[in-house]
Amino acid sequence: MLASLNLDSILQETTIHRRREKLQVITDGLGLEDAYGATLDRIRAQEGRKSGLGMTSLMWICHSERPLGTEELCQALAVEIGSTEYNANNAPSIRTVLSCCQGLVMVDEERSAVRLIHHTLQEYLTSRSSLPQSPHSTIAETCLTYLNSQQVMDLSGSPVQETHPPFLEYSSLYWGAHMKKEPSDRGKMLALELFSHYQCHVSIRLLLEYTLPSYYLSSTTRFHKFTGLHCASIFGLVEVVGTLTMLYGVDINGVDETGATPLLRAAMSGHEAVVQLLLGREGVDPGKPDDVARTPISWAAAKGHEAVVKLLLEREDVDPNELDYCGQTPISRAAEGGHEAVVKLLLGREDVDPIESDIDGGTPISWAAAKGHEAVVKLLLEREDVDPNVLDYCGQTPISRASARGHEAVVKLLLGREDVNPNKPDGNGQTPISRAAENGHAPVVKLFLEREDINPYIVDNYGGTPISWAAVNRHKAVVKLLLEREGVRPDSPCI
Repeated sequence: MLASLNLDSILQETTIHRRREKLQVITDGLGLEDAYGATLDRIRAQEGRKSGLGMTSLMWICHSERPLGTEELCQALAVEIGSTEYNANNAPSIRTVLSCCQGLVMVDEERSAVRLIHHTLQEYLTSRSSLPQSPHSTIAETCLTYLNSQQVMDLSGSPVQETHPPFLEYSSLYWGAHMKKEPSDRGKMLALELFSHYQCHVSIRLLLEYTLPSYYLSSTTRFHKFTGLHCASIFGLVEVVGTLTMLYGVDINGVDETGATPLLRAAMSGHEAVVQLLLGREGVDPGKPDDVARTPISWAAAKGHEAVVKLLLEREDVDPNELDYCGQTPISRAAEGGHEAVVKLLLGREDVDPIESDIDGGTPISWAAAKGHEAVVKLLLEREDVDPNVLDYCGQTPISRASARGHEAVVKLLLGREDVNPNKPDGNGQTPISRAAENGHAPVVKLFLEREDINPYIVDNYGGTPISWAAVNRHKAVVKLLLEREGVRPDSPCI
């Protein structure tokens, strides 16, 4: 790479004498950073609009939230901030972009994405303020200008399309992230302009498909109820949320097509400052659930947003044991997600129930064990009211759930408890070691076999034993371990 940049630098000179001089300088120790600097000088020295195009391209590639496709970048470069029209003929070709960047940018052919030639260039550009000032606000304003353009507005009134202009996805999903990093007055004005004609805007579906579980969305949903306040709350834009809540006629508890309020959206996204602002507004309902009975605290706990959970717990009208559509409480959701800090926070409350079971009989410790969250299991085991042998509706104990999924650390932790029954069969008559053997988890099987009180011969309701399950599923390592245990018969009944 250094050789390529230096060669480009030499070839930029116009005479043999000057090329020899440049070669001598390089031979005397021109390093990679010097080569970067020299290349940037060449980009800035280009005539006409080439200089600006090169530097702007580097800004986008360096500060984008994800790698940009070639068409995305070219369409972004076509946008003139503040214009109400998008002119596709203003988009440069990718060849022109690469030429203006003087070798500092390349196309990843596998992903059709544009990237810098090396990670050290990213460090160089960001540490030396080599790029245009306020890159994130510039990108946010570009995205918002595009979303406000007549061409995009025309798409909003059309039926849902499977394909859309490449830059539409990036601008819809990330303008708020850039604006949050670097707010600007013009960006705020453009955001408010977008929200003034936001009903059924084409960007809403893209945003919600990106942020919501699929069961919330229908191909026919048009999102008439999703407002700018919902959107600003998702992105965590405090100033914009503050302005919108002060406008006449804005319903702070208004729900979108999924039943979510702006507060729920902010809590789900973990935006502490926005949640605090909304909680301070008169009439806000902090416990209003969405269409699947998930409340703001349920979502915040499930996502591990400790600061948001703490804010919501300060409200007397928030129920920390509210059940969702699966019958799970906030602590159950937090335990399932492995969010140790949130579980610890909730366990510190006297009014939080750590043993409430859901519609499948799962409890917080069952979920934590099933997902392999050792630290959460340990926290729950410190509670005297938590039963380590609790059964779900399949008759599985926490150690059985952990064994079936191969969570060695959790199984070891539970085996260290005198009150845990390691031979407890589930509803199918299978013991924890049988579950581990069936799924080929040799390290877990080994843990059980190290115990003298483990019975590896128990026959389940299907006539199977640990070794027969392992053999049927061709788990050779598990079969070998079991055969080394004295008394285990290789001719055990098969399933």
